[in-house]
Order: sequence, then C-alpha cells, then structure tokens
Amino acid sequence: MTPFVAVVLVLAGLSEAIGRLLPMVAGLRGASRRRVFWLVLAGAFVDAAVFALWPLTAWTVAELVLPVSPSGQGVLVWTPALAAPLLLAAVLAFPLLGPLLHLLVMVGVGAGLASALGPVAGISWWEAAGCVAVAGVGLGLAVEGVRHLVVRFNRTRTPEPLA
Repeated sequence: MTPFVAVVLVLAGLSEAIGRLLPMVAGLRGASRRRVFWLVLAGAFVDAAVFALWPLTAWTVAELVLPVSPSGQGVLVWTPALAAPLLLAAVLAFPLLGPLLHLLVMVGVGAGLASALGPVAGISWWEAAGCVAVAGVGLGLAVEGVRHLVVRFNRTRTPEPLA
C-alpha cells in the first residue's frame, strides 16, 4: 500500500467516523470534548482499518466460496483510483446528507473493487461483485456493532436518588 493510499484511507476513516459516530456520541450526557475527540479518533482508525481490509476480505471470500481457488496472479490491493471515491462516500456518511447517496457511492466503490478483483482472482465480474458485497456487508455490520458497543459502554450513568 502506498503512502498516498494510506493517507486517503485514514482521511476516509476520519470522515466516516465523524459522520457515523459523532451523532451517536453527541447524545451522551456529560461527555467532555476531549473524550468525544478520542472516541472519534479511535473510530477513525477503526474505519480506516475496515476500509483497508475490504479488498483482502473480498479476496478471502473468493478463496472460500468459489470452487476453483483464485489464480496466483497476486492479491487485490487498494490503488489511488480505487480508494479516492471512499473520501466522497465518507463525506456522504453524515446523516443529514443522505444515507441513500452514501450507499450508492459505496456500491460504486464496491463495483470498482469487483472490477479489480475479477481479473486478479480469475473469476467473472458477478462472482467478484458477490465476494466484494459479502465482504463489505460483513465488515460494515461488524464495525456498526462495535460503534454501538462503544457508545453503550461510554454512556454516563445518572445516579439514582437516595430518598
């Protein structure tokens, strides 16, 4: 992975974390700005890691699901052209800008990954699209579950009245 791609993935992760996690964290009573900052920063690195793992996970799904093991032409990796649309998708993750538009851009990014995975793995575009979709949905559900757990564990408890 080139340094440019790594920076794009971190920026996309930061934007995604701000768009997805900040509305959840904003509802926390008594959360300091410093605590919110660290939660969003941690979320940015988690989202960047999930973005970075998407091609590898799609490659692994292709190896597990398809009857013929992918040809040894190499492993699918992010390129600047494949990773750049993630910035737009991450910006569109803000709830007020529209989840449907965010989903459409993520489908576009997934289609780009499928186009790259097909020739590298020696499979058809539709098989590659299925592997990318399964990998994307699985990673998305996992990170969304982690977001909700982090918010749940970081809620401040209001003390019960003694009298």
